[in-house]
Amino acid sequence: MTFTKLLAGSAALALITGTAAAQDQMGQGTEDTGLYVGGGYTFLDIESEEDIGDNTNALTGRLGWQIIPNFALEGEATFGIDDGEFDYDGDEDDFDFDDNNDGDLDDVLNADGELGLDYLVGLYGKYTLPVTDAVDLYARAGYAFAEIDATFETAGGNEFSIGGSESGFAFGGGAGLDMTESSTVRLDYTRYEFEDANADGVNVTYEHKF
Repeated sequence: MTFTKLLAGSAALALITGTAAAQDQMGQGTEDTGLYVGGGYTFLDIESEEDIGDNTNALTGRLGWQIIPNFALEGEATFGIDDGEFDYDGDEDDFDFDDNNDGDLDDVLNADGELGLDYLVGLYGKYTLPVTDAVDLYARAGYAFAEIDATFETAGGNEFSIGGSESGFAFGGGAGLDMTESSTVRLDYTRYEFEDANADGVNVTYEHKF
């Protein structure tokens, strides 16, 4: 997760330095209220409590409402477009299954698996800090639900699924660049703290304001 952690650190530094600049430019760059929609690309780094994980690519759609100039509510839906790979190391006893039919559950299971995202949906509150007329920094937090598909096939030809539904708190931040009065490009980082897995997400989206 080096890439996502580095990006998160850079975003935090930008937020700190941007605060001082924003204080000198109060009244600039305030957001219009109303509906906005967006969509773009998402990079996800997923890891379970069993240290099973990999990177996956996805597409994200967003719908939001700017309630007041500095606060919005937004919902997101993300869908995976490819699968990552992982190495599974465990034993038969983990699944209470005799893979090679030798009468015991002591054999080690080493297998290659595939990790994919079926969907990830979340609802967030977003606080915006204007820096200039065209640049905003923001922080957001909310709750997310995900369906993660992780499967592997053993040497005995048996396929197991160790994915499933996850939910938990999500938080992060990012920056937005206004291209026109109604068009914005956003860069977001989000940390997902699920029950049995964690994930780091980075997305780049185009956003249109109505």
